[in-house]
Amino acid sequence: MRWLICALPVWFLAIIIVACGSSGGNSAHHSTTSGATDVVTYHNDLARTGQNLTETVLTPSNVNSSSFGKLGFFSVDGKVDAEPLLLAGIDLGSQGTHDILYVVTEHDSVYAMDAASGTVYWRVSLLGAGETTSDNHGCSQITPEIGITSTPVIDRGHNVIYAVAMSKDGSGNYSQRLHALNLATGAEMLGGPVTINASYPGGGEEGSAGTQKFMPGQHAERAGLLLLNGVIYTMWTSHCDIQPYTGWVIAYDASTLAQAAVLNVTPNGSEGSMWMSGTAPAADASGNIYFLDANGTFDTTLDVNGFPNREDFGNSFMKLSIANGLAVSDYFATFDTVHQSSLDQDLGSGGALVLPDLTDASGGVRHLAVGAGKDRKIYVVDRDNMGKFNPSANNIYQEIKGVLGGGVFGMPAYFNNTVYYGAVGDRLKAFPIA
Repeated sequence: MRWLICALPVWFLAIIIVACGSSGGNSAHHSTTSGATDVVTYHNDLARTGQNLTETVLTPSNVNSSSFGKLGFFSVDGKVDAEPLLLAGIDLGSQGTHDILYVVTEHDSVYAMDAASGTVYWRVSLLGAGETTSDNHGCSQITPEIGITSTPVIDRGHNVIYAVAMSKDGSGNYSQRLHALNLATGAEMLGGPVTINASYPGGGEEGSAGTQKFMPGQHAERAGLLLLNGVIYTMWTSHCDIQPYTGWVIAYDASTLAQAAVLNVTPNGSEGSMWMSGTAPAADASGNIYFLDANGTFDTTLDVNGFPNREDFGNSFMKLSIANGLAVSDYFATFDTVHQSSLDQDLGSGGALVLPDLTDASGGVRHLAVGAGKDRKIYVVDRDNMGKFNPSANNIYQEIKGVLGGGVFGMPAYFNNTVYYGAVGDRLKAFPIA
């Protein structure tokens, strides 16, 4: 089986940055003798480029209406909001060795099925005894039920797939749990699952007495999981902006499922969650994490280092350091970020893409990332100096206006020195780097 980023007509537009390109981002690919390429994480790699650098069959000429199309339909027990993942040549013991497609559903099920035929080799439910999937909280974003929404992540070397599942018990109590399942059998591993709970210092709306407490029923795990340097990172959003909620990043040791770190990016405010339309946080080769935060409290009074003085980063392009737990190491917020949030025109509907290192005309190496949200603008940030907040102007590497026909509710892609965006109500557009 081969994979394709997209098969839509491309409209080439203005240059996005002035630079000369080098090779691609952090790879999560693993090729086998079967010819298939592993897809173990959202959008193929940690930079979230979406590219398959080992593709040998699909080309622009043979992806057309006469020779390319749907090969089959595989039935499952609920909606599939997460990206399916693929492993080539998995040993299933007595069932043989197969290329396996891992699919999760909003009915809280995980499937391992043959990638070619759809034969189901195992299916497990992540519901606990006496539990059901969550109701939709009167919100149409994830409906009619909420189970596993986010794209899981696979660690092939340790034979495990990680997934977050939401459920509700007979008393109406909600749970969010991190599961680690055996790739060959679906059995729970590492003593899992673990129930996701967290607290964080702050006076925001999701707590009291100076402590914020994660409220599982108020949140959904919409963004895909990130596995980085042996740690699983989860990021949390709301149900249709129903308050109270704040912006949580909660991390777990991938070997033990012990909680490794907690960060709240609006600890003294409200909202500011991470959903990114089901994309996933990105990471660079140095282990920094990037994402777009949704509408919420942003403190326009800054400290001496240019950071919000109450640590509230609603509607920002974020960079996190993992050197000592989790900490905001840099950010960019538009000059009108507060106004954008009030109009629900925030960045948080899009995903962050880490570009490969780029050498400019003077010989300098640029470390860039790109993101876009609801305001129809593309923001290119310097990962070494993202720009922070200025009430008069955007201090940013490049801001591109007037090229997108609608807001961005999804992830861009990168291939061969070109960034691709597909905005709502627009055609797919290609932005060459030159």
